[in-house]
Amino acid sequence: MYNWVTDKEFLKQSYSECSDIVNHLVQHLKKYGIGANMSVVGSKLRKMVTQNDKQPIDFDFNLVITEAEDINNGRKLKETIRIAFNEVLKANGWRDCEDSRSALTTKQRVLKQGNKTAYSIDICIVKVGYGGELHRLIHDKTGNSWMDQYYWNLAPNSGDLRKKEEFLKPDYWIDVRETYLEKKNYYLRQNDHNHPSFICYIEAINEVYYKVKLQGIFIN
Repeated sequence: MYNWVTDKEFLKQSYSECSDIVNHLVQHLKKYGIGANMSVVGSKLRKMVTQNDKQPIDFDFNLVITEAEDINNGRKLKETIRIAFNEVLKANGWRDCEDSRSALTTKQRVLKQGNKTAYSIDICIVKVGYGGELHRLIHDKTGNSWMDQYYWNLAPNSGDLRKKEEFLKPDYWIDVRETYLEKKNYYLRQNDHNHPSFICYIEAINEVYYKVKLQGIFIN
């Protein structure tokens, strides 16, 4: 079951290392003609990092693509980013990443001193639609790489996310935290691997936002 990670020093050190690497990737991708921004997926900045019992922690990042000649060629785009990411990882003493269905995932690490909880980086490749909604790059594997499917998948109700966040802060943020944790554990019990952290976060924001509106509180 997921619970909150409360070791502040561990979070500070491990997250700093991971965010530095992702920022390095953003800069390195320019050599490949790819423009991107790093977006932290809810967790760290909102003190919502979770851990399933004593298992390793994933730091989730969205790599938001802002410019790419082959943005609609999912296979080429993800492979290029994978190669660039491995170059950055190697330069920082990390091993190569793995290509999963909806992310690029690093091998696990531990801090040299202090808390020995293992941690890794999950990077989800994302683009923003015309209405501000988020689309994830999905890689459906078939067992034959040439038959694999790559496509942009809309994250439902992801438009106006920032507007909804600001509306809910600070009065209803405890409700967002509780709902987020509930959703993480719900999908864990269902053995559902199609709802990564940022999808759970979007769902939590929307659920609390619309619940508040139904209670008669409206945006001016």
